[in-house]
Amino acid sequence: MVALEKYAAPAAALLVMVGIGIVTRQPGANIGNDPELRERYSFQSAPMSSVPVDGYRTIRQVEPALAKLRTWISGVGAGLAQADIAGSGLPADVCLVDPRTNTITVSPAPGTGTRFAPFVLGPGALPFDRVTTAPTGCLPGDFNQDGRTDLLTYYWGRTPILHLHRGGAAPLDAASFTAQEVWPTVERWYTDTVDSADVDGDGHPDLIIGNYFPDGARLLDPAAHDDPKLQMNDSMTRAFNGGTNRIMLWKGATQGAQPHATFADQPGVLKPQTATAWTLAIGAQDLDGDHRPELYFANDFGPDRMLRNESTPGRVKLTELRGSGGFTVPKSKVLGNDSFKGMGIDFGDLDGDGRTDMFVSNISAQFGLMETNFAWVNTGASLRGGNAPFTDRSEELGLARSGWGWDAKLADFDNDGRPEVVQATGFAAGEHNLWPQVSELAMANDTLLSDPSAWMRQTPGWELAGHQHPAFFAAGSDGRYADIGGALGLDRQGLTRAVSTADVNGDGKLDFGVATQWGESYFYLNQSTSPSAGLDLRLVLPPVGVAPAPAQPQRDAAGDRIPGVPAVGAEATITLPGGKRISAQVDGGNGHASVRSPVLHFGLGELSAATPLPVTVRWRDFAGTVRSADYQVTPGRWTILLPGGQS
Repeated sequence: MVALEKYAAPAAALLVMVGIGIVTRQPGANIGNDPELRERYSFQSAPMSSVPVDGYRTIRQVEPALAKLRTWISGVGAGLAQADIAGSGLPADVCLVDPRTNTITVSPAPGTGTRFAPFVLGPGALPFDRVTTAPTGCLPGDFNQDGRTDLLTYYWGRTPILHLHRGGAAPLDAASFTAQEVWPTVERWYTDTVDSADVDGDGHPDLIIGNYFPDGARLLDPAAHDDPKLQMNDSMTRAFNGGTNRIMLWKGATQGAQPHATFADQPGVLKPQTATAWTLAIGAQDLDGDHRPELYFANDFGPDRMLRNESTPGRVKLTELRGSGGFTVPKSKVLGNDSFKGMGIDFGDLDGDGRTDMFVSNISAQFGLMETNFAWVNTGASLRGGNAPFTDRSEELGLARSGWGWDAKLADFDNDGRPEVVQATGFAAGEHNLWPQVSELAMANDTLLSDPSAWMRQTPGWELAGHQHPAFFAAGSDGRYADIGGALGLDRQGLTRAVSTADVNGDGKLDFGVATQWGESYFYLNQSTSPSAGLDLRLVLPPVGVAPAPAQPQRDAAGDRIPGVPAVGAEATITLPGGKRISAQVDGGNGHASVRSPVLHFGLGELSAATPLPVTVRWRDFAGTVRSADYQVTPGRWTILLPGGQS
């Protein structure tokens, strides 16, 4: 009896611990096995090629102090954007960043013809060291508002470069652009994401720049020694010693044969824990209806930040928003308090209630860093008072786990009115699993982490989440999402970083591309036979110096292109038969190293081609005035030239 009493308490404690373990053990990714779900989608894949300048690489050169971490440092750099760069009337061109060639290649999207030869977008006459610099992204936009698509490129190892489209005779080539610096001096930045949005509400495109490693470090310089600025993150959960994030306001532009655009830094507008976080992705979306975009910074090694925008022209004012939880809500499931590894951000209506939700990629690899993705579902409450009205429902929606997540895009590929989620995943391929060393590192004292010598030893051929492939989450009849990427053939692509979407051939169905890290990148042409209808809306403002016309929506035919400046931030609300409303905003570059087409795409369900659809558009004109107008369209492709005010 005494013996039983002696061991009763320890035994009870053990049973409680086992019970907790059973209850809290998380399942793997929600893999779809419903044939009806898979049959809704069909894609034809084709490689997207880059142009080699000096051969192919398989890993980056690094500063000697980081030699044992070469594979880790070589983990990012692939990027992808889609836009109408050549002026064909369709967003049928891609801008691909390929680490293997260390280049940025502009080319027609696969399956859209050979309208121009692929070419490398280089720095022109600007100073550039190919040994110590690696491109990481390409941001299309009309930054001098002349109706042509410009390209902003960003890097590890230098400040961004703006390539302004000069126009001229076709076909498109490198000589069609003139390169200029965005920053007054050339500095060493480590930029992983740049978004474009009208932050201050003056009607012009501003830049939100997300940097990663500390500014000035000689990270990719094999000749560097004893670099005082070289440091790793100083915490796995609250690291704020990264590069400096910046907001640069548009200040003016010129057009013509020598175009130019000017941006000015706004120092101090981001608080220190936002300004020097290790940022991997940025999102901009108006969430309170005032046509000033809220900003979301998805940060590695620390909490994401969501900022409410209260700016006025020329003056940036951002207020941090935080979610609220309770006794049953883990700290990292409260927006603004997480310790996860934010790597992607996108916006859409995940639960079909008509409100804008957010999807954020984190790490959810089994037998490793088992976090979860975030499905921040909008509760409908006000943003006032510092409240972030979002709660994580990733588990309920089937979106919690996928792998080592990166960029993600929400888009409706079968036109049923519900977005799918395409997500890049995986880290490094190899033969020797590095999870034990990473797990040990994750438990290390924060005071040691900033020193590279405290990190794990380099194991030749080490592997980390190296057997993953892009996820394709589709919603079933119960509203729960399942990953059917393997069934759609995405398992052939390997480890990926960036996702971009566009309807490249004007057939009313969205296509997408996925950029691979150290491998072939692929484009997926939508071959779905779904009877559901789609609507593409191109919302544009009149270019500088071009008379505005026409006043009513114009149906786009093949090859048509009404000149216009993408109305980034403009919102279109469609009223469907029966009264349901669906909305979308023109995206200027949300995510990690990726940009979707600025053309809005709506899945309409099984509507006839003649169904009238009322559209309400709200936008800021070039004078910064919020305007609204009502139009009517039918399913198909349309351009709406919005009144632009003063430029």
